[in-house]
Amino acid sequence: MAIIGSGLSGLAMAAELQDAGIEDFILIERASSLGGTWRDNHYPGCACDIPSHLYSLSYAPNPDWSQVFAPQPEIRAYLEAFAHRRDITPRLHFGQNIVEASWDEGAMVWALRTATGDTFTATCLVSAVGGLSNPAYPTIPGRACFAGPQFHSARWDHAVDLRGKRVAVIGTGASAIQFVPQIQPVVERLFLFQRTPAWVLPRPDRPYSALERRAFARIPGLRWLYRQSMYWRFEGRLVAFTTFPSLMNMVERECLRHMAHAIHDPALRERLTPKYRLGCKRVLISNDFYPAVARPNVELIDQPIDHILEDGVSTHTRHVPVDAIIYGTGFTVHNYLGGMIVRGRGGSRLDDRWREGAQAYLGTTVAGFPNLFLLLGPNSGLGHNSLTVMIEGQAGYAAQAIALLKRRGLGAIEVLPEVEAKFNTWLQDRLADTVWDSGCRSWYFDERGKNTTLWPTFATTFRIRTARPRERDYRLQARHYRASSGR
Repeated sequence: MAIIGSGLSGLAMAAELQDAGIEDFILIERASSLGGTWRDNHYPGCACDIPSHLYSLSYAPNPDWSQVFAPQPEIRAYLEAFAHRRDITPRLHFGQNIVEASWDEGAMVWALRTATGDTFTATCLVSAVGGLSNPAYPTIPGRACFAGPQFHSARWDHAVDLRGKRVAVIGTGASAIQFVPQIQPVVERLFLFQRTPAWVLPRPDRPYSALERRAFARIPGLRWLYRQSMYWRFEGRLVAFTTFPSLMNMVERECLRHMAHAIHDPALRERLTPKYRLGCKRVLISNDFYPAVARPNVELIDQPIDHILEDGVSTHTRHVPVDAIIYGTGFTVHNYLGGMIVRGRGGSRLDDRWREGAQAYLGTTVAGFPNLFLLLGPNSGLGHNSLTVMIEGQAGYAAQAIALLKRRGLGAIEVLPEVEAKFNTWLQDRLADTVWDSGCRSWYFDERGKNTTLWPTFATTFRIRTARPRERDYRLQARHYRASSGR
């Protein structure tokens, strides 16, 4: 068995395989260390926007989180400690970028090829590449011509000294609202290029006291109760996203009050106020973004960027000279394969299958691609709760399917096409009447206008549906050739 990726999803998959009694697996990682999103994103101020106790794995709690919303170094350390504790680290193969995976019908294995020409074979393949692994850069004419330093927030260049510099920040999403307040005090001028304003809620963050951390460590069940209280509070928010969107009016008013507290200029408040229903795009949380934007050395520019020149950024009405450019423009979230070519039965390519929009059964399995399991695949993202819930559900589901193959000595398991099609018809019908489909342009939708990102109902429902694979949903194929290696 092979797992591609060593972020939270890949590590969770490894743990589920171990718990199922399956030990013949490896993890293949293109980078030189584990951590996924929390390795790659190390910009100033990087932190989780889900409470730490809910973002961590339910079976691997951490009583020693320093604050409600953990900063990036703590989350990365948590993942490294988890991998060490579960003895996953020796199974990691670093510096191996899988560029192609092909199903070998004769041998009934996946043949994997790396960018350097190395090869692996695997009876089952789990893609845990994640949706936040490849930065998205804007297609702005002249971007390559800029003479100064420029980098994406997910590839932060700490060697670039921003002190006293004129800096352009392109994008005002989840990353930018974290790093802008960190760099604003040290730059000479900060030009914040905004395409669409975001709804921003206060961030209810605080440090955990030493007494609280001791209690989490020593009182049986306290961590579980605390996590459950947060989980059900977040789960209840789905009602406003899907059933009673008018409930968002109250939350929008809270956002506007939060903005007014820091932004006293009514004209600037108007430019920062979204014109779409809260929840249609990702809701952000921050206590210091608006105060930073209100500082005298920050200028909000909401005109579309026309092009980039050697010395700066130009709109259709002005040229803005800058010394450095930082892109806070998100990720290629709809590339669920991380740039890898995946060939299934008959050599058919998965990206060709997905030309009309990515889809899978329970975001995990795809017809025509036996023994392939996707973690955080199409429509397994959440707009209201913690992704760890989905990761645990999918990893457990995949581990049970793999255990079924091994227990019965079978060669392949493959979701039936009609099951996948029926499921996705139901899923898209459920998404149609939600806040997410209320008319704004968001990264939840692919270039064809199809929401291939979000799960449309309760996370609890997903956990129930992934509690155990239903054999009637799958084609089970006997092994007609036994590979020499369990990998």
